[in-house]
Amino acid sequence: MMLFSLTPLKSALRHLTLGAAVVAALAVIGGCDNDKDVDPPAELVQLKPRLDVRQLWSTGLGGDSERLRLALRPAIGEGVVYAAGHDGNIRAIQVASGKQSWSVKTKLALSAGPELGSGVVVAGSSDGDIIVLDAANGAERWRKSVKSEVLARPLIANDMVVVRTVDGHVEALALEDGATRWAVDEQVPRLTLRGNAPPVLAGDKVIAGFDSGKVLAIDVHKGEILWDTMVNAPSGRTELERLADIDSPAKVIGDDVFVAGFQGRIAMLALDSGQIWWARDASSYRGFTTDDSNLYLTNSDSVVIAMKRADGAVLWEQAGLRKRALTAPAVDGDSLLVGDFEGYLHWLDKSTGEIIARAKTDGERITNSAVTGEGRAFVQTDSGKLLAFKTSPKAERTADAR
Repeated sequence: MMLFSLTPLKSALRHLTLGAAVVAALAVIGGCDNDKDVDPPAELVQLKPRLDVRQLWSTGLGGDSERLRLALRPAIGEGVVYAAGHDGNIRAIQVASGKQSWSVKTKLALSAGPELGSGVVVAGSSDGDIIVLDAANGAERWRKSVKSEVLARPLIANDMVVVRTVDGHVEALALEDGATRWAVDEQVPRLTLRGNAPPVLAGDKVIAGFDSGKVLAIDVHKGEILWDTMVNAPSGRTELERLADIDSPAKVIGDDVFVAGFQGRIAMLALDSGQIWWARDASSYRGFTTDDSNLYLTNSDSVVIAMKRADGAVLWEQAGLRKRALTAPAVDGDSLLVGDFEGYLHWLDKSTGEIIARAKTDGERITNSAVTGEGRAFVQTDSGKLLAFKTSPKAERTADAR
């Protein structure tokens, strides 16, 4: 299942001890005890779709990453979708046709990205490598080791690439040549969920969430910590109870920062100071998305929840996909799109949470949320397949396949 990650330990014995804790944790979080079986995932019920869902094209990226829970997710820009497979291939694919523009074999075990910006494509690897390619033709600009696994997509910030690694290290590298500009380290608990929150840019600040439950604002130019806020304070007697990871990306909207943590809270913070304006009990390692008024969260039980951005008030909950290991939602027009552990895609009405359409990919787990843009939704499965979909209301379907 690869839900947990172990920070570096001093001996094999300690590794084994925590390994046993991980096995126990899977049982606890799966909802079982000595007397009960694990709660089964919700069965899919037949529905009358209100959306017409069409698969436009699909392509294999290579590198089956089942159970690894990697942060491989496509990026879109100017009619091209960029995607990476765990076996090291990075490809540029035309959005409209699915035809390949270029492909590069990096020979790296890619685990995060790609990220697109400033004319380059950036990805990270399980062995702690960062690689930067020219977005136009795939030519390699440079690569550098950051010494620890990268499970958060890199951030392209002005003339820098900001990288977060699993050991709590955040490092800014010069976009031109990979030279280190600054670095920040945050202590990581011994037992954490597998995955990391990617850093996000907000003006002159880099916002980063950590496995400690803390959120930091870092000066993008100097690497100075401007503020730090404990959003998701660990609580409980055991290491399992004290898991408080912030693994999903923060969302910055205007002067507000939204963050969600596991076994803790979702909160809105002030961008200038880190002060918490409101917080609601919630548990999520999948993440959330936002629109002009609301916030949409997938919690750790795979219940999708809509809240008001202004105060966190709950608008609706959709529990019909409970325990199906849903991804974070992606906004797709007037709908929300989530993927599940069996490779199904589900579209929900944003206003009510009603499930209004469903489609199947290749039957493999979908770990990362869909990417939407240019009137399409792009989904990457853990088997290394990339698929493009387009939806339209049933009553308004036209002959145009695009």
